[in-house]
Amino acid sequence: MANTSANSPSTLRLPHSNLIILSGPSGVGKSTVLRRLLAQFPDQLRLSISATTRPPRPGETDGVDYYFLTPEEFARRRDAGEFLECCEVFGRGHWYGTLLSEVRPSPKGQKWVVLDIDVDGAEKVRRRLPGVPSIFLRPSSDAELERRLRSRGTETEAAIERRLEVARRELARAGQYQFQVVNDTVDKAVEDVADILRKLGALPNTDTIQNKQHPASSN
Repeated sequence: MANTSANSPSTLRLPHSNLIILSGPSGVGKSTVLRRLLAQFPDQLRLSISATTRPPRPGETDGVDYYFLTPEEFARRRDAGEFLECCEVFGRGHWYGTLLSEVRPSPKGQKWVVLDIDVDGAEKVRRRLPGVPSIFLRPSSDAELERRLRSRGTETEAAIERRLEVARRELARAGQYQFQVVNDTVDKAVEDVADILRKLGALPNTDTIQNKQHPASSN
């Protein structure tokens, strides 16, 4: 699916020690891994909520699933420089983007913000925030990714082929990421991502957690 972006803004002087990028092709299980991480570490992690001009789908809530903006409001905020990155999806005419307000450090807490974006969006973020940590979630094989996409049973053959073609292009750019994690099983992928986040300082070490749960008794 092709897209176009707004003119690339300049590099930002924005603290990003609490921001991390997570990307992966459709069907790799990224949403499942992300939900598990957010559920396990609610005090340390939060998900960046994207803005879009598409209308809400049944069950979606403004400010929870997306920030639903009118095309006029989106354009106004884009022109005012309020987006970290944004793009228009061809064929649908809808804009998607990450508001700067979503990734700026909050004085109310020190949670790390997980930016769930595709490889094009990730590249734009890295240009504006050089050095921001990034993780690419990949399947164990191309065949396994195709199996997962087909097992959904919700799309036409043409749609599946389009997704596979996009996935191949994204996998070819996995080397642009600081870390790569293979999602062979969800449990292992969640633990591998958590280990990376611990190394980055986003999550406490398991030794620290155990010490808090079982403090040493004094004689």
